[in-house]
Amino acid sequence: MKRCVILTTILLTTIFASFVFSLSSPQRIISLGPYITEEIYLLDAQDKLVGCTVYCRRPPDAEKKEKVGTVIQINTEKILTLKPDLVIATALTQKKDIEKLKKIGIKVIEFPSPKNFNEICNQFLELGKILDRYDLAENIVQKAKAKVLEIKRKTKNLAKVKVFVEVGSNPLFTITGDSFVNDFIEFSGGINIAKDAKTGIYSREAVLKENPDVIIIATMGILADKEKEIWKKYENLNAVKNNRIYIIDAYKLCSPTPVSFVETLEELVNILHFNYER
Repeated sequence: MKRCVILTTILLTTIFASFVFSLSSPQRIISLGPYITEEIYLLDAQDKLVGCTVYCRRPPDAEKKEKVGTVIQINTEKILTLKPDLVIATALTQKKDIEKLKKIGIKVIEFPSPKNFNEICNQFLELGKILDRYDLAENIVQKAKAKVLEIKRKTKNLAKVKVFVEVGSNPLFTITGDSFVNDFIEFSGGINIAKDAKTGIYSREAVLKENPDVIIIATMGILADKEKEIWKKYENLNAVKNNRIYIIDAYKLCSPTPVSFVETLEELVNILHFNYER
């Protein structure tokens, strides 16, 4: 009898704890980052998303959500009118805006910029906890990691391809070793010529010296087609000789979720090893 009472107490406590947790999970969320918005949809929690930035365009339905500014400049008054119980900020969100929101009583969680694929996955799991969708998040991450492992095995013994990634043109800006973009390159069987650079600011002379086999241009903040034409003038570059200059959507390259990381990685494998024209 005593044992039955104890078990019943434990069961009721567990049920109550779950009930309280579900009540405390956010119901009105504002996302200040494109990848965060996309991940909210992946976790089937888009009904809780009441606002996001003008750059939150994936999936297409996200464009219909109320807009609260850019990833850098937000409209705190607009945020207030949406009455969120949680705002999820990124490393690009201005600190003064975060502090302003906190002072007026809005809960803000800050997600730092992930530096590699594992950090992308860990942040996604954390978001899953916040949204009470951890099991779904874990399932998605497990599938993504398994696929990445499979791709790495397939590319391990392929000839290494020297790669230069351009994400800005004025000044010329690239990706160093402390970024998930470097994971993209290495996992797909490439060598990032700027891996050991101290900063992302690079020179065309340095690119000429390293002579990459492939040049990849992200569409973010630059006129990609114009940049491609500029590179074509350097006829001694291997990437130019072999017509291997590619333009990739910046959302895919610079703002991945665990799912889109895999999709972009597969695209890069094709670019590096099958010379697909893009």
